[in-house]
Amino acid sequence: MIYLIYDNTFEGFLTAVYDVYELKLEKVAIRKSNLEIPQLFGETIDVVTDKNKAKRVADKLILILGKQSFQSLLKVLLSELETIEDSILNFIRYTIKTNNNVFNDFGHPAVLKIQQTLKKLSRERHRMNAFVRFKLANDGLYYAFIEPDFDVLPLISSHFKSRYADQKWLIYDLKRNKGIFYDLNNVEVVKLEENTKRGAREGLDINLNTSEIEFQKLWKCYFKSTNIASRKNIKLHLQHIPKRYWKYLIEKN
Repeated sequence: MIYLIYDNTFEGFLTAVYDVYELKLEKVAIRKSNLEIPQLFGETIDVVTDKNKAKRVADKLILILGKQSFQSLLKVLLSELETIEDSILNFIRYTIKTNNNVFNDFGHPAVLKIQQTLKKLSRERHRMNAFVRFKLANDGLYYAFIEPDFDVLPLISSHFKSRYADQKWLIYDLKRNKGIFYDLNNVEVVKLEENTKRGAREGLDINLNTSEIEFQKLWKCYFKSTNIASRKNIKLHLQHIPKRYWKYLIEKN
């Protein structure tokens, strides 16, 4: 088995796909650089990201799949599943072999895996859109911490940019140590200092604005007053709001 190690970027992955065809590799697996590879059972090759190679692969797939399906295929990488690259590679091989858009060919195991993963990503994206709770800091910045199962920051940025276009905000993924910051004009990827990140993990707030504290009290009162104790259904509640999201929900603290 030959393992192609890429730099965790879309272009790096597409370069690895190009190398699979250029080197005529059959027994091959593509892995992210941060994963441990079983050295005893195969050879590793470090992929050097090449924008021209990546573009050639992208152009070929867009020609067959169309732009929207191609973007959906790359989106699957955000799931960060350990062997998802193998499913994408098999999907690509099947696509090129048939020269057809095979996205709805659920009889093929790679296609089925891609569709199942896209469904999970979509569900996590919708949950983040619903469960992100901003807090107002003293410096006028609205911030929220999250720890989603998948790397959904690229999928939710446009939603929050359009919905909260009149305020500066930061959504930070503590699990992946990166966030998206909106400065009233653009959204950019940022990283927090270690002490700030540690404080968030320990449940410490970033110098809240006094009005924010009052609004939190009001929100908790509203949440409590609208609850009907006699109709409490914990099982159904957990289906809609899994417990792993409670940590950063104001009404659950």
